[in-house]
Parts: sequence; structure tokens; C-alpha cells
Amino acid sequence: MIMRPGQQQLLLPVNPVFVWGSLVVALLLNMVPVGRAAWTPDLLALVIVFWSVHQPTRIGIGVAFVFGLLMDVHQTAMLGQHALSYTTLGFLAIMIHRRLLWFSVVSQALQVLPLFALSHAIELAIRMVGGGIFPGWGFLISPAVEALLWPLASVLLLAPQRRTPEPDANRPL
Repeated sequence: MIMRPGQQQLLLPVNPVFVWGSLVVALLLNMVPVGRAAWTPDLLALVIVFWSVHQPTRIGIGVAFVFGLLMDVHQTAMLGQHALSYTTLGFLAIMIHRRLLWFSVVSQALQVLPLFALSHAIELAIRMVGGGIFPGWGFLISPAVEALLWPLASVLLLAPQRRTPEPDANRPL
């Protein structure tokens, strides 16, 4: 059997309830009022990119747009700021998903870093055009933090799909 270098075992099919649940949990974590600093990671963007890479037929541009509108309404931002950012993230993640899955998780994190940086640049540009204030140079740290969280997201979000390492004679899988 041909195995990809970055993946040691075959995965079970993903449960759609788990995918949507993880998106809702990421949305709720973004909505927690802890005082949003410029360097804090956008967990919803991370989860949208993750599922756009691993499940591009289920999570796509439309889902990213809807969750972006929800974030815009929650943060009372200019309507479409997060929607455009997340839509761009979803499109680019779907565009590179076949190539990205051939790499190890650390290499994947390095390759999604420019996507996160572009997303934050789009949000900043829309905020500045709309007359917002500059959040400071700390916003440059946020894409790096999101890329550093990519391996953790891979472990957590793929955990329900992992097969048991030793097959049991009583189970077909």
C-alpha cells in the first residue's frame, strides 16, 4: 500500500457532527470576552483552514463566509471584514490541499503561515480603509501563533479518526 510520508496510518471517515462541532467550538472560543489583544490567534480561522484542507468537499468557501459574517456581527466590525478574510483563507486552503497533505505536520505549519498572514493583512486593510485605528505591530505575531498551533490542531482534530494501532480479530477494521 502506498502511504503518504506525513501520514503513518489510515484514518477513519470523519464524522460530520464532529466537524461542525469543532467549528462551533472555535467560534465560541473566539467570542469569549478575554480582551482581544492584537497578537491573540484567530482559532476559527485555524479550524476553517484545517477542515478546508482535510475535508474540502464539506467545508468550503460558503461555510467560511457564513462564519465570517457571524464574527463580524459579534465583534461589531465592518460587515464583511472577517467574511472576506475567511473566504480567502478557505479558497487558498482548498487550492493547496492536495499538495499540503503530502508534507509532515511541521512543514504544513510553515506552508499555512502565509495564508494566515494574508488573512490578517486583509482584515487590517479593511479596518484601516473603514477608518479604524492601527492595532500596533503586535498583530504580526498572530499569524505565527496560528501556525504554531497547527500541529496541536492536527492532533486534536484528527484524533477521532485514528484507528487503533493493533487490529483486533473480532473487529473488521
